[in-house]
Amino acid sequence: MAQKGNIGVTTENIFPVIKKFLYSDHEIFLREMVSNAVDATQKMKTFAEKGEYKGELGDLTVRVSLDAEKGTLTISDRGIGMTEEEIDKYINQIAFSGVNDFLDKYKDNANAIIGHFGLGFYSSFMVSKKVEIITKSYKEGSKAVKWSCDGSPEFEISDAERESRGSDIILYIDDDCKEFLEKNRIQALLDKYCKFLPVPVAFGKKTEWKDGKQVDTEEDNIINDMEPLWTKAPSTLKDEDYKNFYRRLYPMQDEPMFWIHLNVDYPFNLTGILYFPKIKSNIDLQRNKIQLYCNQVFVTDQVEGIVPEFLTLLHGVIDSPDIPLNVSRSYLQSDRDVKKISTYITKKVADRLNSLFKENRKEYEEKWDDLKLFINYGMLSQEDFYDRAKDFTLFKDVDGKHFTFDEYKQLIKDNQTDKDGNLIYLYASNKEEQYSYIEAAKAKGYSVLLLDGQLDTPCVNLFEQKFEKSHFTRVDSDIIDRLIVKEDVKKDTLDSDKTDILSATFRTQLPTLDHIEFNVEVQPLGETSQPVLITQNEYMRRMKDISRYQSGMNFYAQMPDSYSLVLNSDHRLIKEVLESSENECAEELKPVVGEIKGLQARLAALNAARKDKKPENIKQEEKDDMQNTEKSLGEQRSKKEEIIANHAKDNKVVHQLIDLALLQNGMLRGASLNSFIQRSVDLIK
Repeated sequence: MAQKGNIGVTTENIFPVIKKFLYSDHEIFLREMVSNAVDATQKMKTFAEKGEYKGELGDLTVRVSLDAEKGTLTISDRGIGMTEEEIDKYINQIAFSGVNDFLDKYKDNANAIIGHFGLGFYSSFMVSKKVEIITKSYKEGSKAVKWSCDGSPEFEISDAERESRGSDIILYIDDDCKEFLEKNRIQALLDKYCKFLPVPVAFGKKTEWKDGKQVDTEEDNIINDMEPLWTKAPSTLKDEDYKNFYRRLYPMQDEPMFWIHLNVDYPFNLTGILYFPKIKSNIDLQRNKIQLYCNQVFVTDQVEGIVPEFLTLLHGVIDSPDIPLNVSRSYLQSDRDVKKISTYITKKVADRLNSLFKENRKEYEEKWDDLKLFINYGMLSQEDFYDRAKDFTLFKDVDGKHFTFDEYKQLIKDNQTDKDGNLIYLYASNKEEQYSYIEAAKAKGYSVLLLDGQLDTPCVNLFEQKFEKSHFTRVDSDIIDRLIVKEDVKKDTLDSDKTDILSATFRTQLPTLDHIEFNVEVQPLGETSQPVLITQNEYMRRMKDISRYQSGMNFYAQMPDSYSLVLNSDHRLIKEVLESSENECAEELKPVVGEIKGLQARLAALNAARKDKKPENIKQEEKDDMQNTEKSLGEQRSKKEEIIANHAKDNKVVHQLIDLALLQNGMLRGASLNSFIQRSVDLIK
C-alpha cells in the first residue's frame, strides 16, 4: 500500500537551489550514483566474508542502462539494498535534514556550497525531474520497496516487485539535461569517473562487426579496471607495467623518464604512481596531469591544493581516502591531512631525485635537460625544496659538462673572482647567438655556463641570494675586460675631440629599430679584438626578462631595450674611420668647433658668476643670457653632428661595421639586411 510523506522543507528551497549552485558540476551525479552502488556492493562482500550473510553472492556487477524512449537512466546493483525503515533513515531524514539552516547560511555565497554540502543522493536531482528507488535489503525476510520523489517536498513509498537484493536508482532525466540520455556522453563520463572502480561496472554490451554493421554481443561491456596498477605491490611490477599504465593514462605523451610508486598507511592512507614526464618548456601546457582518486573514484585533476605548485608538473595518479571526496579548494589547502600528504609527496620526490643522482650520475646527467625545468620551478616556488634540491641540482657549461654547485664553485674560484672578492658566474643563454662572446671568455680562460631554460633568469636571482658573494653575468653584457674586473687598470684612450668625432660618425648612421636605443662608447680593446661590439647591461636586461614572469614589474617591460655599441679604438679599421672623418670634415668643422669652444667658455663663466647667488638674486637678463648660450651651444653641436653625418653616410666601412655588429646580435632584418648583402657583394668585387 502506497504511503505519502513530506520531507519537511519547501520546494523553492531545495532542488532549484541544488541545480543553481551545483550546475557547473552537474555531470558528477553519475560518479556519485555509481560510487554509491559500488559501496553497497562492497559492503555486501564484507558481510559475506564475515559470515553475516549466508546466501550466494552471485553476480556483483553494477549496471548502468539507458532507455531513451522512457527518458531514464538506471543504476542497478546487487549490494545490501535497503528496508523501508532504512529508506526513511538514509533518504528522508539524513539526506534532507538541516537543509533550511544550510541554505540560510550560504544563500549569499554560491561558491561556498561546494565543499560543505554532501552531494551523494542529492546529486541525482541536478539532472532529474523524478527519481525512483526500487530496493530490497539483503536481510532475511525483507520486502522490496519503491521510493519516488519528483523534486517537490512530497515523496511516495510503496511495496514493489524485486526478486534479488540490491537497488535500482531510476533517474527520469530533466528536459534541459537530455545529453545524459546519449550513449556516448554516458560512456565518456563513466570512463572519466569510474574507470578504476573496485567492482565491475557494465554499460551495455560489447559489440562486434556482423552483416555490415556493429551489433551487440552477449558479453557485458565492463568499463573499468578493478585492479589498477597503483593498488598492486611494487615488488610484483616490472618497468614495462609502469610504462603501459602511463600510455593508458596519457596516450599521446612521450615515455616518462622514471616514476615513484607511493604506498603509505600511516599517519594517513595514500597510494599512487607519480611519473616524471619529459619537460623542456611550456610549463602551463604540462599542468594538471595528476589525477586524484578517493578509493578508486576519480575526483579531480586540479590538484594544486593537494600537492605543491611545482609538483603539478608531474603526471600520474594519487589515491587517498583521507582527502574528502567533495571539498572546496580552500578547504583542501587548510586541511591538516592534505598538508601532511603534500609534505610527504615533496619528500618522496626529492628523495627519488637524490637517489637517482647518487646511484647513476651519468644517466642523471643525460636526463638533466628534461629535469631542469621541474627542479628550477620547485626551487623558485617552494623555499624548503631549494634546501632539498641544492645537492642534486646541476650546472651545465657550454661544452656540455655537468657540475654540482660545489664542484663548479671550486672550478672557477681562482680565475673568476673579481677585485672585490665576488665570484663571477659567466653564462650564455644562446650558444649560437652569443658564440663570439663565449669564445672571447674562453680565450681569457673563463668557464661559461649555458642557462637557456624557461626559468633560468629568475633562478639566477635566486642563486645570487643563496650563494655567498656571487654574481651572474651574461657574456654579452659588457666587453670582456669588464666582465670580471680584477684590478683597476688605466688604458690609453682617445682625447675628447677624437672620441666625439668617432662616436658621431657611428651614432648618426645607426638604423632606427623599434623599441631599441643605442649608446655609443669608445674603448681600447686591443688590436686583435673585434672593431665593433654590441653589449646589453646585465641588470636592465634581467629586469626586463623577469618582468615577463613577475607581476608589478611592468615598468621594466615597457622600457625600450638599451644597448651599447662599443668601438674598439685600437683596431685598424676604427683608426682608419677616425682618420677619414677627421680629414674630410676638418675644414667644415673648424669654425663650428671654434664656436662651440667659445660658447662653452661663455657658459662656464656664467655658471661661475651665479654660483654663490641665491636663485631669487639672479637677474632676468642673466637667466636669459644663460638660456640663449645653452640654446646656441646645442645648435652648434647639432651642426657639428650634421657635418660628420653627411660625410659618414657614404662611408661603406662604417655601415659595414655597424651591420656586422647588428647581424651578430640578430638585429639586422628587412631592408637593412638587404642593403648589407648588396654592400658585401660590392666590397667583394
